[in-house]
Amino acid sequence: MLWLLPSCLAIKTGAAQTKGRSAKAKPLPSVGEFVRFADPATENPVVRLTDPRSESVLPAANRRFVSARERFLVFSSNRSGAFAPFQVDLRTGALRQLAETANLQTRSLALDERERVLHFIDGGRLQGLTLASKKVDTLSEGVSCFSSSPSGTGLFAVRDGKLERMGEGKSTLLAEDVAMGDSCAGCLARPGGAGCLFVRESSGLREFWYAGAGRPVLLVKGQISNPFWAPDGQSIVFLRDVPQANAQVSEIHEVAVAADGTPAQEAFVSPTSQFACFAPNGDGSVFVGATRGRAQPDIVLLLRTSRREMTLCEHGASEATKVTPVFSPDSRRIYFESDRHGKTAIYSVNVELLVEPLPVNSD
Repeated sequence: MLWLLPSCLAIKTGAAQTKGRSAKAKPLPSVGEFVRFADPATENPVVRLTDPRSESVLPAANRRFVSARERFLVFSSNRSGAFAPFQVDLRTGALRQLAETANLQTRSLALDERERVLHFIDGGRLQGLTLASKKVDTLSEGVSCFSSSPSGTGLFAVRDGKLERMGEGKSTLLAEDVAMGDSCAGCLARPGGAGCLFVRESSGLREFWYAGAGRPVLLVKGQISNPFWAPDGQSIVFLRDVPQANAQVSEIHEVAVAADGTPAQEAFVSPTSQFACFAPNGDGSVFVGATRGRAQPDIVLLLRTSRREMTLCEHGASEATKVTPVFSPDSRRIYFESDRHGKTAIYSVNVELLVEPLPVNSD
């Protein structure tokens, strides 16, 4: 849980504790590109994981790309010329390229549930890379987006604007007129593998739909973005831009989804300090967001129950929608990307004193 203090007091307390810890902080690994610095706004320690002389891009926020068990992170980088998938060891800082790619879709990288296979799209081909052997298999052609169920029981792909369920050498058509959506989130498998959320565009507005066993069902539409399934698969949370006076505000909303895809009435969850993008932690109790304000381009924690916010650090990115802040699977760290020091690099902030750590399955 976040400290139950006024935001300003919490920030000052966090900064004071950070100063006390910094003297005892473990030295950073000598291998790799890790650089620790104090955030100029909060004095919280931030670690830059990759060198900003080349581009390093995180996968879409609703994909699994951080391993808490083996402590590594996968990302895309053009440090070898063309963009390719890379892995960084979060203990040692060691980097390694995982595959050669011709036209990598940089935000498509996603680990499977057991963190043994990395899926990604290269030139329209859905690839499966076995991390132990580095063997790459082509699973499908003409793919613009895909999603695998968190339980590993379903794989969905968008091909030529059509959503299909893949399996055992055949595919089943679920929906047509599917758009890519934000950050490769054109489709998002429901936990349990029963169905899939997908995106359509209509008259300048975005629509979230659900496809399962029957006809697709419209869940919600409007100026919406960043959909996430709740861990139990019973609802989705997302950002909605809401007109207010002479401006627009960004709010977190939720829609419960029945087993057949029938949605409940949309519900307000929390206001935000103008989040441009966000992500929930593993149990949905805390959110992390990147604010879009030019005066205060920050990474912010938001506690769902009390709706209190705490600024962790500045992201300083030129485009807030691409910051992609996410929690590690155990909720101990926040990862995000920014071009604050040159080209896009990956950063991390420790939040284990602010957010209750979550258990991680060791199977």
